[in-house]
Amino acid sequence: MSNTGTFVIVGAGLAGARAAQTLREEGFDGGIVVIGEEPERPYERPPLSKGLLTGGAEPDSVYVHDAGWYAAHDVDLRTDTRAVAVDRSAGEVRLADGRHLRFDKLLLATGATPRDLAAPGVDLDGVLRLRTLADSRRIAATLVDGAHLVIVGAGWIGLEVAAAARQRGVTVDVVETAALPLRRVLGDEIARVFADLHRDHGVTFHFGAEIHEIRGAGRVSSVRLVDGTELPADAVVVAVGVRPNTDLAAAAGLTVENGIVVDASLRTADPEIHAAGDVANAYHPVLRRHLRVEHWANALHGGPAAARAMLGQPVSYDALPYFYTDQYDLGMEYVGHAPPGAFDRVVVRGDLAKREFIAFWTARGRVLAGMNVNVWDVVPSIRRLVAAGPVDLDRLADPDVPLDEL
Repeated sequence: MSNTGTFVIVGAGLAGARAAQTLREEGFDGGIVVIGEEPERPYERPPLSKGLLTGGAEPDSVYVHDAGWYAAHDVDLRTDTRAVAVDRSAGEVRLADGRHLRFDKLLLATGATPRDLAAPGVDLDGVLRLRTLADSRRIAATLVDGAHLVIVGAGWIGLEVAAAARQRGVTVDVVETAALPLRRVLGDEIARVFADLHRDHGVTFHFGAEIHEIRGAGRVSSVRLVDGTELPADAVVVAVGVRPNTDLAAAAGLTVENGIVVDASLRTADPEIHAAGDVANAYHPVLRRHLRVEHWANALHGGPAAARAMLGQPVSYDALPYFYTDQYDLGMEYVGHAPPGAFDRVVVRGDLAKREFIAFWTARGRVLAGMNVNVWDVVPSIRRLVAAGPVDLDRLADPDVPLDEL
């Protein structure tokens, strides 16, 4: 690959910013253009539902680079700019203002968009979603002592917002269609740990419940459930998952199936176009299947992997999925991938009641994923177990057997 030309990155999030950084670190001295729809320079998303809501993180700590980094490294960062089309034959990206950008290589790091509810009242003032820095600031402004917050969805984002809200004295109701939080992902036994954690901190759950209507005169004042229950609400946070932003790729004729389909080098069927981050449905050489990962670590590592592949370097992106959460006094790390229905047994070593344990999701004796809760410095061992073959599950459950001996 020539060290010249123009590389365009659509998506000014963590994956896009890290890709630009890696291109320069690898010696690429051609043009780099990073296009982002938000007015902010690239930032990291985990603090949006954690430290920024609790007040524990400094506002400027979220940014990937300081404000002067882009100019200093000759990276043309264009915020408040939207890409509307990719012309593969011409090698161009068309922008909303009518301008065209020529590219020699293109990285699509367009992220994802929060899903919404199909219920009356979702457009009322005070009904919020969490994806952007501006969203986080709006939610934080509602978290005042004595306020009432209704959260729709008991996934990771919903639970992290609930924890932050309770720490700031907010009354919290969580509405969830399933019988437990995170049930499909974790299974009943581990899901109960999170349900009990939040109940112990004053969160009220409404399981097996659906929203009938969000009520208010201009601004939300209550949420009515299908069973007739009415919940007072000064604000509502809708946290029911995201959908990958694949419109550009689909319109350009690239393969789209639960994200932009790419190989292990994060390359699409078009050799000049790659995809990374939340939007990429990538073939994983260790897990031997395609998967789309919406977590921070995937953007952190996927962006650089895509950049190296764009430079023509041999790349096999084999980083195992990883994410973490902090809720009240519970800290957790999760490594691997155990989709709903894929595991047949959850093996626990440690004490669920004390919330100090490691859980392993297994299938036919193989470890698919592991989660350490308030137990630290074990992620490398869990990674090794996920990549290894079958293990003795009884020894896996025995805390007296060191993980590295399995």
